[in-house]
Amino acid sequence: MGVILKCFCGANKSYENCCEIYHNNGGKTITAEQLMRSRYSAFVLAKGTYLMQTHHKSTRPIKEKKAIVKWAKSVQWIKLEILKSSNDTVSFNAYFIENGITDVICENSKFVKENNVWFYLGLAQN
Repeated sequence: MGVILKCFCGANKSYENCCEIYHNNGGKTITAEQLMRSRYSAFVLAKGTYLMQTHHKSTRPIKEKKAIVKWAKSVQWIKLEILKSSNDTVSFNAYFIENGITDVICENSKFVKENNVWFYLGLAQN
């Protein structure tokens, strides 16, 4: 029996049974947390189209797509840590190594659901 590697997002499932499903269905997740996890995996895999597609049109940085993909490929992603998740807000830490230095993105993200589809909106206001 082979070893099943956990998904990049840290869920106790394989990538094929987790984030790959959302990467293939255009980000149609049930919860905001699932979308956030799938976006983290998209950063790990430098899936720029998915990141733009799942970013709400009102805040989508289309002109930055190439820069985002270039940066995502230039770092080594370590792990995702979900700190708190509510209906439309997810607080997380995303650890990575850049130029040999370990760093972390600490974010409280806001999501919005339109036509039964979740989108990343941006930083949640405290």
